[in-house]
Amino acid sequence: MTSPPSVVVVTGVSRYLGARVAARLAADSRVDRVVGLDPHEPPTALRELLADVELIQADARAASGAIADLGAEAVVHLAVTSAPDAQHGRAAMKEQNVIGTMQLLAAAQAAPRLRKLVVRSSTAAYGASFRDPGVFTEDTEPRAVPRGSFARDILDIEGYVRGFRRRRPEVAATVLRFAPFISSTADTTLTRYFAQPVVPTVLGRDARLQFVHVDDALEILHRSVIEEHPGTFNVAGAGILALSQAIRRAGRISVPLPEGALSSLAGVARNVGVGQIGFDQIDLFVHGRVVDTSRLVREFGFTPRSTAEAFDDFIRGHANGSSLTADRLTAAEKAILDGIRRVRAGATAGGDRR
Repeated sequence: MTSPPSVVVVTGVSRYLGARVAARLAADSRVDRVVGLDPHEPPTALRELLADVELIQADARAASGAIADLGAEAVVHLAVTSAPDAQHGRAAMKEQNVIGTMQLLAAAQAAPRLRKLVVRSSTAAYGASFRDPGVFTEDTEPRAVPRGSFARDILDIEGYVRGFRRRRPEVAATVLRFAPFISSTADTTLTRYFAQPVVPTVLGRDARLQFVHVDDALEILHRSVIEEHPGTFNVAGAGILALSQAIRRAGRISVPLPEGALSSLAGVARNVGVGQIGFDQIDLFVHGRVVDTSRLVREFGFTPRSTAEAFDDFIRGHANGSSLTADRLTAAEKAILDGIRRVRAGATAGGDRR
């Protein structure tokens, strides 16, 4: 086994995951220096966590000089976002995910001391459709091009990593396909979805879901840097939860909507406070997604807590939040009914045109 890298560059440290990965590496005595690379200043809540991390405020375009000059032996690429920012939209998301990764890998290719690359990916790479197998392994190809922008970005990112592997075969490249993150403290589109008192679902569908606890994701990322684990790995908790089970466990109320109301479902979710839901999440709620993690457990010697255990930790963290007050219930029901009316009106208008 090779020794841990002495200089590690972590991208995306202005966000929850990147900051915690960088902090864990900085606290590891086997690592001499951790540098956080991010175009944005970390928020106040994360600055204390990053006290032992050297911060460079720069985007991927400036990464080439920074990575080479620092003598980086490992790069951990976590500057990947799963949903468009409300202010900057899809164009900025693609710029960060796809163009940013391409530029970072170009910088990594030119770094002479680099011997390890770790890239955050997602099980969204498999897509979600009625043609899917019951369980995806790392070797399963998506049966259809995903509709969602995040899934398409992930496919592009992994394509760039494959090219990097061909050009720098001596660098151990690890790609981690994470299931959706969940925990008592995680704040994601999905955790906000399950935290609502009324949860819109798709009529006649009960998707099979998997999650990974954030702490287990951090452990896998840390081991990917400190140890030698080249390859592509599914990272998820064993077992599944049906969407209906998850909603019941969370003590929420499910409101099924017609499948034809998918686009309206996204609008309804925003109206009741979930935030940005796109085709990635909608297709997941319709078709579900289950992955095999035996390669991960065998290679890393580590078993993440089960999907049910991870979800129960989320429930404990939200036991006193999102209470089902009369005002919140009325607002949620109104938003859902308005969405249904819009769908019906659109269907009627379409019939008239015919």
